[in-house]
Amino acid sequence: MRISVPTEVKNGEFRVALTPSGVHDLVAAGHEVVVQRGAGEGSSMPDAEYADAGATLLDDAADVWAQGEFVLKVKEPVASEYRHLRDDLVLFTYLHLAADAPLTARLVEAGTAAIAYETVQLPGGGLPLLAPMSEVAGRLAPAVGATTLMRSSGGLGLLMSGVPGTRPASVTIVGGGVAGANAAVIAVGMGADVTVFDTNVQRLRYLDDHFQGRIKTAASNPLDLDRAIVSSDLVIGSVLIPGAKAPKLVTNDMVRRMRPGSVLVDIAVDQGGCFEDTRPTTHADPTYTVHGSVFYCVANMPGAVPNTSTSALTNATLPYIRQIARLGWKDALRVDAALAAGLNTAGGGIVNPGVAAAHARELVPLADALG
Repeated sequence: MRISVPTEVKNGEFRVALTPSGVHDLVAAGHEVVVQRGAGEGSSMPDAEYADAGATLLDDAADVWAQGEFVLKVKEPVASEYRHLRDDLVLFTYLHLAADAPLTARLVEAGTAAIAYETVQLPGGGLPLLAPMSEVAGRLAPAVGATTLMRSSGGLGLLMSGVPGTRPASVTIVGGGVAGANAAVIAVGMGADVTVFDTNVQRLRYLDDHFQGRIKTAASNPLDLDRAIVSSDLVIGSVLIPGAKAPKLVTNDMVRRMRPGSVLVDIAVDQGGCFEDTRPTTHADPTYTVHGSVFYCVANMPGAVPNTSTSALTNATLPYIRQIARLGWKDALRVDAALAAGLNTAGGGIVNPGVAAAHARELVPLADALG
């Protein structure tokens, strides 16, 4: 199969969809891999390493897209890339279509078979291709939160750990999944006073046991969440409903009653965000102010550490890439229910229930999409 890897063009996105080691693996299996020149530079993976691994390097993005039967990306296509979408193309990337009506419409119009990393789902509910980036974003969130809490960044001027005789930062994490748990690891390590909210009591039991009493856990309900948010110095939103928009759990009224200079970091921004006032920002301009509190809502947080993120992503995606390249996308999905859950659009229809519901569009049954 001809596999293409274009350079990411989203603002502040330095990751690449495949490492040189991933290229070597696919070429050794008999596939042809085309990589846009410079695609790996932002991840400190130079062209020479891709060439040595067996990739064909091309300068022009249009050529890279045109030559690929199977295109690998990190982030969803932006408007300038819509022209490359076509009905004989398989696209494998993060899509987050529930929060992106224009891209959804364009994929449907083009007839592209689009498989989203974030909706590939194991029988037990695990999200194997979202997990590594959730780990990265979760671990980054307390770090960027701590920086934003500095007075020079607009925060209230609080050190996360405090020092003897002063209080540490009060950190509330909304959502105890992969991202939330990883955020808790770093926040506790920084010496903060951490509370994790989740609706799943079994998950809270696991976190309580895992952290051995170093964090507080709370069953999420509107009253207790309200009280915790209003008294927090740093709020990290990490709520996820696979394929669907995130629920708005932190309201404008809660933010209005927070201490000026408090910080809110929304990891769920790709899915529309779990704060009422969330709007996507970029690494170049990451924050804005609401009622005196500072919001950090960068939509591709792992792009800040692309060498780590690219390697972690390829580790997770490569088994699925091998499967699609070997069998073709339809047969690969027929034999792997987890991968089949990743199909969002195909043949001019929407196959994912969450995406169809988000845009009030007709849902095409998976069996029909696979013929």
